[in-house]
Amino acid sequence: MTAVVPDFTTEAVAEAERWTAHNYHPLPVVVADAEGAWVTDVDGRRYLDCLAGYSALNFGHRHPALIGAAREQLDRVTLTSRAFLHDQFGPFCRELAKLTGMDLVLPMNTGAEAVETAIKVARKWGYRAKGVPDGQATIVVAENNFHGRTTTIISFSTDPDARRDFGPYTPGFKVVPYGDLAAMAAAIDDTTVAVLVEPIQGEAGVLVPPADYLPGIRRLCTERNVLMIADEVQSGLGRTGATFACEHEGVKPDMYVLGKALGGGVVPVSAVASSQAVLGLLRPGEHGSTFGGNPLACAVGRAVIALLETGEYQQRARELGERLHEGLRALVGHGVTAVRGRGLWAGVDIDPDLMTGRQACERLAERGILAKDTHGSTIRLAPPLVVTPEEIDMVVAAIAGILRG
Repeated sequence: MTAVVPDFTTEAVAEAERWTAHNYHPLPVVVADAEGAWVTDVDGRRYLDCLAGYSALNFGHRHPALIGAAREQLDRVTLTSRAFLHDQFGPFCRELAKLTGMDLVLPMNTGAEAVETAIKVARKWGYRAKGVPDGQATIVVAENNFHGRTTTIISFSTDPDARRDFGPYTPGFKVVPYGDLAAMAAAIDDTTVAVLVEPIQGEAGVLVPPADYLPGIRRLCTERNVLMIADEVQSGLGRTGATFACEHEGVKPDMYVLGKALGGGVVPVSAVASSQAVLGLLRPGEHGSTFGGNPLACAVGRAVIALLETGEYQQRARELGERLHEGLRALVGHGVTAVRGRGLWAGVDIDPDLMTGRQACERLAERGILAKDTHGSTIRLAPPLVVTPEEIDMVVAAIAGILRG
């Protein structure tokens, strides 16, 4: 008599479907354990994680330095609220300020929360420093942006799934095509307090703008007394082969918005970093977050900053990114129509006549590779920066394999 092998994945998927609001459409993979670039599901199958928590896991799953920092802090204190100080707070803010080259840091929790913070601070700067009439501040953003899904942020999204049925929308935003400097220049007027932009648009399919785009925005903002806000929640902290994606064009924004990898895949940590002239305008009671800058988050964040200060991970992203993109470009014309990206971050357009992006990700999962689709037939690849050259080759071979059928 043959023994019946339990299918724990099917059971876990069914339970999630029964009890969870369907705001995501996950692949039927139920992770139970993880280390480095690999995860293991509840049935013991291993997968190479090429999404890395949308870049939250830049340093891989359970990096020893990050887990060690968390464990040490767990034995001391995890939360005080911002009503009091703690011994990790000042050092974290100082170290992150130095990493960004900014004067001040305001810690938050999630990327969307940091974007909301940036919006509020930019408006305050506009009223107090620039002299924009009260209630008239505007911010220019780019089409196909992804800055989060709060009510205010989806008000300037061009993704119908993010916007539909969630109005009325927050006013005060102008949307222009991504990569179009002329449109950006035309949108900026006396009411403009900031330009909010992703140096590389991740959710849109890892879109890299023209080389003159970020320098052009920097020039426009300087000439017209407007803040340049770089949302580096996904692109920052080593992902593209530099600490910040803006560095590839030699651009320094007026404000960085950071998140995801800042928490090392251990706890949610985000932050806004800017100058004294901008962040220094905030006064007690005007903005806050109970968990923002908590001891556990700051301890892990400090360990993340220490990893970045060596430059090792930025170099790995550059070198392995070249290997990844070289392999992917070889597939263009063989089931792939285009490849974009920088460092260990790639958007791969699959020929829609062959399959959708979702189907491609399902077939990759069958081969032990986890990726995420976006916008029809595009898949995104963002493996942890601890991935090996051999694992990069494995990813390219798997994609080639599903294209052959």
